[in-house]
Amino acid sequence: MAGVWVLAENHRQTLELLNIGRVLASKLGTRLAAFLLHDREMAQEYIEYGADDILLLPSLPEDQSLDAYIPVIAEEAQKQEPDIFLVAATLRGKEIAARIASRLNTGLCSECISLTLDESGKNLEMERLMFGGAAAQKVTCRTRPQMATVPPRTFEPAVKQSGREGQIKELPVPPASALRVLEKKARAHEASDIREARVVVCAGRGIEKQEDMALVRELAEAVGGEIACTRPISEELHWLPENLCIGLSGINVKPDLYIGVGVSGQIQHVTGIRDAKVICAINNDENAPIFEAADYGIVGDLYEVVPKLIKELKGEK
Repeated sequence: MAGVWVLAENHRQTLELLNIGRVLASKLGTRLAAFLLHDREMAQEYIEYGADDILLLPSLPEDQSLDAYIPVIAEEAQKQEPDIFLVAATLRGKEIAARIASRLNTGLCSECISLTLDESGKNLEMERLMFGGAAAQKVTCRTRPQMATVPPRTFEPAVKQSGREGQIKELPVPPASALRVLEKKARAHEASDIREARVVVCAGRGIEKQEDMALVRELAEAVGGEIACTRPISEELHWLPENLCIGLSGINVKPDLYIGVGVSGQIQHVTGIRDAKVICAINNDENAPIFEAADYGIVGDLYEVVPKLIKELKGEK
């Protein structure tokens, strides 16, 4: 069986882990396996994206959560003894990874931004940020499997290679769990996970009134992005929920394009956008710190600049 395993909740995250997993498996001279949630039709597609083996998890009753898979995955790991096990660093993914690591009595490095092999070519060197991004920590694990959680968009998705062949193994039905899902309720807001957004439009304290947030939302819609905010908007003013706050005390994002609207750019916030491919800032203060981190900067009143941007973007469409 495989020497490198990957587990993620959705298609894109799986492709990202297959990309780095394929690199590591090739260097180790071993096989790459991906877990797939009861969707056999996707198995061949994941094989074409680099997997040698598909570990197919069975369907669960509606009142069971993904936690029910933990004993099945742990038992399979005990049998096959993979060298490396990578899990997407979502909220649920990190919890599942920690519980699997506990069952396997192995180490787990969370929120890894770099995965390489050491000089011996056998041990995984895992790198993650510390102190709000001011330092990087390199971690190695002496036990097996070497486990790591990887944030979404850390690596590019794998490239499809038609004609690849692999094996599919159906895993057993998990034992009945005492944990039951009694009810599922949608959040009051309908925003997507901004950590996976390709474009993020961030509202800062330069927004004067809560009703003016509609302007930021309109810009986000015009560029096909998701709305986010700085800490004062979510924590002090409560104009947006805390799960949309970017920064040291919030979340990190890695979009293709970040647009800061009225964002001053304090280090606590910039830490959360440092991996964005392109940073654009709109602020009427030419000395705002955000311009030091920006690739493109517009010095001007956001109430004049943003409507013009929206008009141009809609006209372009």
